[in-house]
Order: sequence, then C-alpha cells, then structure tokens
Amino acid sequence: MLSYRDKKFNTMLVTVENHIATVQFNRPEVLNAINNEVNRERVEIFTALGNDPDVRVVILTGGEKVFSAGGDLPAISQYSVVDARAHADLNCAGQRALADMPKPTIAAVAGYAMGGGAENVLLCDLRIAAENAKIACSEINVGIFPGGGATHRLVQNVSMCKAKEMLFFGGMIDAQTALEIGLINKVVPLAELMSTAREWAEKLAKKPPFTLKMLKAVINQNWGADNETAMRVEQDAWAAIFGSRDAKEGMRAFVEKRKPEYTGK
Repeated sequence: MLSYRDKKFNTMLVTVENHIATVQFNRPEVLNAINNEVNRERVEIFTALGNDPDVRVVILTGGEKVFSAGGDLPAISQYSVVDARAHADLNCAGQRALADMPKPTIAAVAGYAMGGGAENVLLCDLRIAAENAKIACSEINVGIFPGGGATHRLVQNVSMCKAKEMLFFGGMIDAQTALEIGLINKVVPLAELMSTAREWAEKLAKKPPFTLKMLKAVINQNWGADNETAMRVEQDAWAAIFGSRDAKEGMRAFVEKRKPEYTGK
C-alpha cells in the first residue's frame, strides 16, 4: 500500500520533517471548502499520522487569506436527508481522526475560518491565529446549523452565552476577540504565523511522546467528568507512565542535571 507520505492527495498537502507533520487544506479555488473528498482524505491522513511513530506533532493550516470557508455549499445545498446524514457521518469520522489524534495538534489560522473551518480549529489542541484571522460559526446565515461538533465544542471552549451568540447570529469575530474569549492561544503577525507554529511544534517534539499521549488522553477523557471520576482516570494514567523509559529518563536526567533524551518508549 502506498504510504501517505508518498501519496498525492487531491484536497490536502502533507509534509513531515523533524518529527513534525504539516497538513494544509488545498482547495484554493473554492476557499478550501470542505466536501466529502476532503472528509475522506482527512480520515486517511489523520489516521496515518496518528499511527506514524516518527510524527510527534501535527500542524493544521490553510492559506494566507483563508483557512477554510467551511462546507462546500453548492454541493451541500443539493442534499437529501439521506445525503446529509452520509455527509455528517463522514465529516464526523474526519473530526474524530483529528480530535483523537494521540499527539499534540496545532491550528495555524490565517484569514477566514468559517463554519466547518472554525470547527477544525476547535478540534486542535493549541491554536495560533494571524492578525488577519476571522472566525465564525456562520451556518445559521444559510438556514442550517453546525454539523461538525461546534454545538458541543464551542460551548466547552467559551461561555455558554458567548457560544450561543456566535451560533445564533453567525457573525465573525477577529483574532483579538478570539484570544480574549479563550478560543485561541496566541495572535501573531501573518508573516510570523507558520514560524511560530513550527516553534511551538519543535518544543513539543522534544517532550516525551508517550507521556504527552497519555496526558492528552487524560485531559480529553476528563472533559466534563465529575471530579471523583476525573481523579481516578488521572491516578491510573499517572501510575502507568512509570512503566515507560521516557518517564525514567526524564527524572534521571533532572537528577543528573542534564538534558533528557526521549525515544517515545
């Protein structure tokens, strides 16, 4: 089977260098709109990246003027209920492959992130926006509402009333507003977007991979859990990482006053 690294995808670009994968939406002629082909390729790419032991961090980005304009409306507008459900199921599979990625993910957002584009931002662990970024859950403006997780994830990222404001009105917020409400981590000049994302990715790539994987899993599993359940999940995972070589190496390096050398084992 052809490796994802060697395959030419129709709607996405994928590069891997120094343990860092960069995935870029690549439908500039339609503002990186998301259709079923994008969803199929997302499932394949993100599943492969999750299983590639050489990849430690994943960056998701688009173009300088648009991250993704969201769903491909000319196609979606023709759907029957059956078609819409098939699209939603495939879209959800793509979302799950990214959200459940067992390694850190970074969204590098420039320009418009609308509808499904905004939902892809919400799926990433860390989010860096260029100063020209505009984010909107805009589906209500064309008679529908989000079908890729925003009704749940947005509420868990910002306050309930702010989430409802964004979802009910469908208006855009700029990068600074997104930063102020906790939707993103950092705002940088457009010229510094990818270098900043790579800088963050390089720092993460030097962390112990298995420990990061377990940490992300604990955080995600405990999202919304009651305190007692969350503590049990954390305790079990915390004890389990002591079986890894990286945990031993990290603590030993600290005691020996040297830099650790992590192998992901």
